[in-house]
Amino acid sequence: MSRPLLSVVTTTLATVLLIAPGAGRAQTLATTIAECANVAADSERLACYDRASGRTKTAAPTEATPPAEAARAQATPAEAKPVVAAAAAPAYGHPQSGVFPQPNPPVASATAARGPESLIDSAWGFDPNSPRYTINSYNQNYLLFARYTSRFNSAPFVPFFEAFGEPVSDGDKVEAKFQISAKARAWTTDDRRWGLWIAYTQQSQWQLYNSDVSKPFRDTNYMPEAFVSWRPDVYLGGGFRLGLLNAGYNHQSNGRSDLLSRSWDRVFVEAGIERGNFALLAKGWYAFNLDDNPDITDYYGHGSLTGIYKWNGHSFNLMARGNLGTGKGAAQLSWTSPPLIGPFRAYVQGFAGYGESMIDYNWNQKTIGVGLSLNDQL
Repeated sequence: MSRPLLSVVTTTLATVLLIAPGAGRAQTLATTIAECANVAADSERLACYDRASGRTKTAAPTEATPPAEAARAQATPAEAKPVVAAAAAPAYGHPQSGVFPQPNPPVASATAARGPESLIDSAWGFDPNSPRYTINSYNQNYLLFARYTSRFNSAPFVPFFEAFGEPVSDGDKVEAKFQISAKARAWTTDDRRWGLWIAYTQQSQWQLYNSDVSKPFRDTNYMPEAFVSWRPDVYLGGGFRLGLLNAGYNHQSNGRSDLLSRSWDRVFVEAGIERGNFALLAKGWYAFNLDDNPDITDYYGHGSLTGIYKWNGHSFNLMARGNLGTGKGAAQLSWTSPPLIGPFRAYVQGFAGYGESMIDYNWNQKTIGVGLSLNDQL
């Protein structure tokens, strides 16, 4: 072989020897990087890339993830890890939790924000989910089968006995008494905190057991009303909450004429506060149109207080009203049992003072009656 030919062969062989190892490394590098992409664990995948790219000859043994741990990391979705951690975290607001209550934490609904429904909220439909237009009970609806009075009031009827030349006769001291009462909401806001109501209450004293005079109704009082209600929801301290404010007008009369006529008109405001199973209703009024009975406020006064306490389904009510200037007034105490037959409850009512009915507005007596009630005051 000639010298020039030997030189060409030698040069070509050297070039092949120099290039071939580089090509093998490039092929090996490409293959290794592709394999690295399939490594699940972050630290192991990064170490694989480092080895493939030549950044380090070998990964530190401590950086490698044990096979068992890598398998668990691959089998467990990343999204599940925070859920496990949250379940083991201390309770919301716990000193060690690092998570503290916000000033106004979100609530699921308006009802949830208010907590358990109150006596006042239930009676006045303040729940935002309550019907916009509704008819329900107002004052108590009851029937006293027997009501006994210590003093029967025959004074209003004396002129009529005398006009017909008949001797004055007292009625039976035992009679029946009943009351029906309902209210209807005619308008309200979306959150039910404001409402416009109309109401009607009728109370009758019935000489049911007096056959001598054909069992007449001794007196019947009619009272229509219209008023606006508002749920102020103001906490007063000591656990008491101002839950109701009413303002409106009512007319009350016995529908009679001449000497037996009794009537008056009033504008009134009423506030209701409560705490747990106890509620207090305070009502004040200004009276006018008193032509039939100009001195009626001497006996009824200018306001009333009604306390209501519920215990194990029983309801105890105490109403008091009067005129401090004249020292005249009245009190009524009643007990209502839990439902006995459907919605009907046992009912006992005691009264002492003036004005159990309008015909008796200036008559002092004590009465007690037993019967059934359809609803509580609240």
